Amino acid sequence: MLTINFIFVFFIIASAVFYFYFKTRQFRTRSLFPIRKKMYASMSGSSLGGLLLFFGINQLMLFDGIATYIIAALFILFGAYVGIFNFKAYKHYRSFVDEETKLNDN
Repeated sequence: MLTINFIFVFFIIASAVFYFYFKTRQFRTRSLFPIRKKMYASMSGSSLGGLLLFFGINQLMLFDGIATYIIAALFILFGAYVGIFNFKAYKHYRSFVDEETKLNDN
């Protein structure tokens, strides 16, 4: 049980690191590339969804009680929704990044 908890803590920390990495990439991308900015925003949103999902699962393993189950279920459902929605947005924007780069070449 303790090993599984450490695995989920690792996934929580990794998701947070990826969230901040992609958010930084979004802010540092020039305004010349709006599609790329949206792609990085959706990648950071997917990481945030993963963070919420893993946090909810981790809470289920640590604590007992009806309030914990309700709140963890909300975290899991909301995290899955945010992750799936942003992953679909990432796939959509990814297809336009090469075209945007070709259009903005000097």
